[in-house]
Amino acid sequence: MTNAAKDIAKQTTETTQPEKLLDRLLQFEPTSGPCISLYLDARVDQNGKRNLLPFVRKELNERAKTYENHSPERERFEEDFVRILRYLENGIKTSTNGVAIFACSSANDYFEVGEFEAPFERNRLFVSDRPHLYPLARLIDQYRRYAVVLADTNRARIFVFASGRAVDERSIENVKTKHTSVGGWSQARYQRHEQNYHLHHAKEVVEMLDRVVRDEGIEHVILAGDEATVIPLLREHLPPALSDKIIDAVSLGIDTPEHELLEETFQTFKHHDTLTDMEKVDRLLNECRADDLGVAGVAETLAALSNGQVEEMLITATADQLQYDTEEVKKVLEVYETDGQLPPELDQRTVADELVRRANLLSSARVTFIEQDTRLQQLGGVGAFLRYRISAESAAPYEDSSATPRSKALTTKA
Repeated sequence: MTNAAKDIAKQTTETTQPEKLLDRLLQFEPTSGPCISLYLDARVDQNGKRNLLPFVRKELNERAKTYENHSPERERFEEDFVRILRYLENGIKTSTNGVAIFACSSANDYFEVGEFEAPFERNRLFVSDRPHLYPLARLIDQYRRYAVVLADTNRARIFVFASGRAVDERSIENVKTKHTSVGGWSQARYQRHEQNYHLHHAKEVVEMLDRVVRDEGIEHVILAGDEATVIPLLREHLPPALSDKIIDAVSLGIDTPEHELLEETFQTFKHHDTLTDMEKVDRLLNECRADDLGVAGVAETLAALSNGQVEEMLITATADQLQYDTEEVKKVLEVYETDGQLPPELDQRTVADELVRRANLLSSARVTFIEQDTRLQQLGGVGAFLRYRISAESAAPYEDSSATPRSKALTTKA
C-alpha cells in the first residue's frame, strides 16, 4: 500500500500572538507620563467597511482636554495621539477583527500594536501609568488553543485554532479504496482488505494527533467527519490520555472550508467552556466552604497571588462587577508592593489589572474568565485554586503592615 503523509505548518508571524504581546506588556515599568491603551473592534460593518477613526479621534480629543495646555503630559499625549492615527490611517490587514494599541512617548517612545483575527467586543480607550491588560487577557482565555480532526476513511486534516484563526495544520492522505460488486469469497476478502486500509489510516491519524497535542500543549480536541463511520473508528484507537481531551464530535465533510470549520467548532468549544466554567465555580465554592485549597474575594486573592500560591484564578469577565473593600485592597498592595509604585487610582479597572498582572508574574497562574455565573459575583467576582495553604498568620499579612510576610509565606507550607 502506498502512503503519503504531509505536514503543513502555517506561518504565524503575520499576525500578533496575543500571549507574546501580553508577556511584553507585563514587563512595562510604570511611568509618570500618560500611557494609552486602545482596544478596537475592527470587524467590518454590513457594507464591508470599518469605521474606527471617528471613535478614536473623539475619545483621544476628549482625554487630551484633561491635561493643561502646553504641559509636558499634554505634549506627550498628543505625540501618541498622532502616532495612533497615522497607524490606523495607513490601514490594517483585511483579516484583522481586533486591534490593541499601546502608546507611551514618555517611556522611550513605547509603541506596541497587536492585530488579531479574534475581535474585541467593543471599542475602549484607557489612559493610565501603564498598559491596561484585562481585555487582552480575556481575549487570550476566550480564544485559547484547541485542536480539530477533520477526517474521512482515507484523508484527514488536523487543525490547531487559536485567537480566531488556524495556527497550525497537518494533513494525511492514504490510498482511496473503491467499491466493487464482486460477490462470494472475493467480496468478503475485499471487505477485509478495505477495513485494513481504514484501520491503518485511523491509527496514523491518531498518532499524528497525539504528536500535535503534545507539541502544542492542547487541552481540548474536537472530532469532525462522518459520525457513522470514521469518528467511531478514531475513538476506538484513541489512547486514554488523548480520549480524555475529546470534548465533542460534529458531522462535517472532509472538504469543509477552513473558515466554516472554525465557526462550527468554536461554537462547540464555547458551549463546553460554559459548562466547565460552572463546574469550576462549584469546585471553588466547595474548596472555600471546606477552608481547603481555595480563596475568594479581591484582597484574599491578591495576597495568594503575591505569595505565588495560585494554580488558577477565576475572575469575572466584566471588570466592573468586582466588589471589594478599598482599604483592605490598599493594605495588600502596600505590603506586597512589586515595582515600587502603586496604581495612581484604585478602581475596578486597576484592581482587575493588578489581579491579572500578579497572576502572570508572581504565580504563573492560569487566568480563567467566567462569563456568566452570579455565584462568583457573590464572592466579589474573583477567587482562586491554591497549590498549597500557608499559616493563618501569613495568609492575611495586610492586617499587620509592620510584618514582612512575603518570604515567610513562601516557606511556610502546610
